Amino acid sequence: MANLALSSGAQTLDTLFGSTLARKAAIAFGGSLFLAAMSQIAIGWPVPTTLQTLAVILIGLTFGHRLAAASLGLYLLEGAMGLPVFAQFKSLLPLGPSAGYLVGFFLQAVIIGWMVDRGFARGFVGAAIAVVIGEVAMFACGVAWLSTFMGQATLIENLQAAFAVGVVPFIAIDLVKAALAILIAKGVISGASSLIRG
Repeated sequence: MANLALSSGAQTLDTLFGSTLARKAAIAFGGSLFLAAMSQIAIGWPVPTTLQTLAVILIGLTFGHRLAAASLGLYLLEGAMGLPVFAQFKSLLPLGPSAGYLVGFFLQAVIIGWMVDRGFARGFVGAAIAVVIGEVAMFACGVAWLSTFMGQATLIENLQAAFAVGVVPFIAIDLVKAALAILIAKGVISGASSLIRG
């Protein structure tokens, strides 16, 4: 909600540029295309990962929660329609082991955006806390779904196995991506504010 962000003093692309429904739609659609592009860029070794999570964090930090929800919703809708927008040019169906992370991305962006709108993420520390909370929500969704594919004897064993393969290998690189996303987001909002001021 733009009024909420304005009252908290938070600046997002929604409060800076989203003065009309058409502009909001353009920002949300642009975010979905940005996320689709970043999903195809793989980095890291020996466990490769994409820049998908970096893009999700950026959207949350710069869009605010409503436009973040719209952008991630469009991204998931595009995948559900069969468009190859997910990592490795995949679409949503059939639902694979990583489908839980896609739901998690939506929650992650909305949670981060919600905290930004309420002014909790103005400084680096506040932004880092927002990002960590969003990451936890994303990994929780991912692990919950991934655990159903582990084939272990008990629920706890399935969750432990999913955590081992779906979280542990990505912690370090995700911390780096999170820090980078925060720095980029601060630059984006600063640049957008300067542009508005002329």
